[in-house]
Amino acid sequence: MSFSVHVEPSGHIFTVEDDELILDAALRQGFALPYGCRGGACGSCLGQILEGSVAYPDGDPIALGDDEKAANKAIFCQAVATSDLVIEAREVGAAKDIPIKVLPCRVAEKKQLTHDVMLLELKLPATERIQFLAGQYIDFLLKDGKKRTFSIANAPHDDEFIELHIRHIPDGRFTGEVFENMKVKDIMRIEGPMGSFFLREDSNRPIIFMAGGTGFAPIKGIIEHMIQVGIDREVHLYWGVETEADLYMNKLAQGWAEQHDNIEYIPVLSGEDIEGWQGRTGYVTDVIAADFDDLSNYEIYASGAPAMVYAGKDLFEAKGLNLDNYYSDAFEFAND
Repeated sequence: MSFSVHVEPSGHIFTVEDDELILDAALRQGFALPYGCRGGACGSCLGQILEGSVAYPDGDPIALGDDEKAANKAIFCQAVATSDLVIEAREVGAAKDIPIKVLPCRVAEKKQLTHDVMLLELKLPATERIQFLAGQYIDFLLKDGKKRTFSIANAPHDDEFIELHIRHIPDGRFTGEVFENMKVKDIMRIEGPMGSFFLREDSNRPIIFMAGGTGFAPIKGIIEHMIQVGIDREVHLYWGVETEADLYMNKLAQGWAEQHDNIEYIPVLSGEDIEGWQGRTGYVTDVIAADFDDLSNYEIYASGAPAMVYAGKDLFEAKGLNLDNYYSDAFEFAND
């Protein structure tokens, strides 16, 4: 059996299945109720029950005190609906609504995707989660006080782990440590989420995603979020790399295009050693500029090396793009 949940003051309505946690149901359907630990301890997801009733399968959560119960409030990360509900809760609408946290994490998975790209999955403590918008980033806080920034590659609905795609930089001290010495179960400290590279969901414009190398990571998170919540805007994904081997999640991107009529995927190779490649070649910025005569109605999300991002800005403005609709995540690589 399922129940409807009406959220005030937004007026949004979503469905919660039998025994499904209310917060899980909201996130699954693209409604970003606030949360912190997802374990009932922090109180970030506390909201008001205006109509209806809830239950707690695992007992009253720590953050639900007598005063909160008397005021008919609920901890939505631990509550299940026992009737249709009308609730009052703040919804996260922008990066400014999400708290930035400093947390320890454990390396849960380390998988080499290509000769110079490593996938890391980070696990937070059992009582903590980071709420984020698809496309944002986290910083590693290093012992010498320096920081290293990496985009989150998973979508918010799938937040058991934080997924990162880390490219090995020649003579890069931190990335060298990741590739050569970091082990599963190692403990790190991170800060996040941060950044303004996320989908503007209040728009219906067609989208061009331009990824360079591991700039694919935040775009992956955004596209997976769009698929999860049913956003079916026209999408053109261009992924520029040097060689075919650098398309480290090529089958995943091909699958999006095959399974969703609104998504087009165009890989682009710019290297010299591309014998046998039947697809597009050259700089990804030039390929996009060649494919679109008029960009005035588009949004472009660009993620990758600064040279690519800045070149795209100039090229696309000349094609009519309103630069207010050009969103970028330019990677500056640090060697120390």
